[in-house]
Amino acid sequence: MTIRYEINPPRVISDGVLSHKEVKGLLGKVEKRIISASKYCGGIHLTDSVLGVPRISPITTGAIIRNDGLKLDITASLRVRDRNITALTQSVYDAILLGLDGLLILKGDEPPKGPKDSKLIPSGVVKHFTELGFDKNLDFFLSLPAEPDYDQIQKKIESEPKGFITNVIQSPEQVHHIVDKLKPQGFKIIPCVMIPSHNNAKSAQMVGIDFVKYEDMIQDFITEIHKSAGDILITSPNDFKSALKVLSKIKGIKRK
Repeated sequence: MTIRYEINPPRVISDGVLSHKEVKGLLGKVEKRIISASKYCGGIHLTDSVLGVPRISPITTGAIIRNDGLKLDITASLRVRDRNITALTQSVYDAILLGLDGLLILKGDEPPKGPKDSKLIPSGVVKHFTELGFDKNLDFFLSLPAEPDYDQIQKKIESEPKGFITNVIQSPEQVHHIVDKLKPQGFKIIPCVMIPSHNNAKSAQMVGIDFVKYEDMIQDFITEIHKSAGDILITSPNDFKSALKVLSKIKGIKRK
């Protein structure tokens, strides 16, 4: 029963390669944001090079946060599109050794440069690591559409992840349907909700989200979803101030 906040680690390339000092400065800003968010939530989820743009490793960022002594459930995304099994195995070991709680294994956005596809499938990667026993030390998650076709996601179900993190949700009914179908099978469901704001409008448009459906009732919207699933992931890619405001209002919501 956790309220989680999603955050993007800093880019390492922005009109040229950043210096060590610049990267340290950006990481410091991320740390401050996570410390602020931690007052109102119990978990942090770190993304992995959204849109294929190189960023500081979410596992490295998670380790830094863990060393800050914050009592948070720390999860991170891990892209398979541009990694092979050897590289993924290294990352999984790193996540375990550095004290992370879980990994969301996903395809990842296509990078603007370099190899476009390793041909690895997230469900196959999760199955590979669970068969090796890594799931005893780390929770593995897979992504799920807001309105999944259960016949098409059968391989994801059969790979036996700890649970699923959904794409951005637009209605509580979407969550109710997923919970009714998958929770009885023992899966954890973490619905993702984007904070409605002007600064997030472009991101919402990219993933086909219409804020009008819930922007005037965001607190009740989040509370109902959390009660249904017992978990929720709040994303606000371009508006930390609005996210913090909402997190402060929903702090301490309980599942029935």
